[in-house]
Amino acid sequence: MSEREILWRPSAQRVADANLTAYMAWLERTRNVACADYAELWRWSTEHVEQFWDSIVERFGVRFGTPPTAVLSSHELPGAHWFPGATLSYSEHVFAGKQAHQTAILHASELRELDSWSWGRLAQETARIATGLRALGVGRGDRVAAYMPNIPEAVAALLACASLGAIWSSAAPEFGARAVIDRFTQISPKVLLAIDGYRYGGRDFDRGAVVQEISRELGEGCAVVRLGYLDGGGWPADFGAAPDPGSASDPGAAPDPGAA
Repeated sequence: MSEREILWRPSAQRVADANLTAYMAWLERTRNVACADYAELWRWSTEHVEQFWDSIVERFGVRFGTPPTAVLSSHELPGAHWFPGATLSYSEHVFAGKQAHQTAILHASELRELDSWSWGRLAQETARIATGLRALGVGRGDRVAAYMPNIPEAVAALLACASLGAIWSSAAPEFGARAVIDRFTQISPKVLLAIDGYRYGGRDFDRGAVVQEISRELGEGCAVVRLGYLDGGGWPADFGAAPDPGSASDPGAAPDPGAA
């Protein structure tokens, strides 16, 4: 194959419908920056770095809780900081513009048949977990550790942490106690979210003893909240059972949208 051989070229319609094409048209219309092709856009973006990233923020609707004092603090490295002083909520951006009835997650496992969560349900579950974490004292800068598989509850827990400005760390439940302890003790989590067990290859693996060992090593300062995944029990009934008015009950919003 020669270096000049083109393996694939998008159709004219696909180019016309591309997000990049729409961005270039918007850039010319609103910023009077005309780029004939991708090469010209790339050149402009590297020669006018601050203008480029400022346009990206505006074009794609980045919502700052606290506006930045500048786009770039300095062009020197090390020492350059993007959007200094700004805060924003990742969770708010995930839920922005979503319709409650639309599908957010498709999921399946050996324990669960193929099913889905709507954006509305994801927002409600996020709100519940955020309320439960807040009741346990989790706030901005605190760490939350998760000993959970890739299931919708883990997605909701991540979004709940982000909505509070908390820091998320996770480990898969097939990890042994020592590997998890080595990871989580470094960050001193305030809460450990842990499943009871999981099924793999047709076998059930109870993780109760492993969770107890992890909890002992993390100490009394780390609360443990167990998710009944293997037994189907879900979160404890008293864990965030009644989301507060500031929670993400609206799929277009998130708890504490100003949190970083």
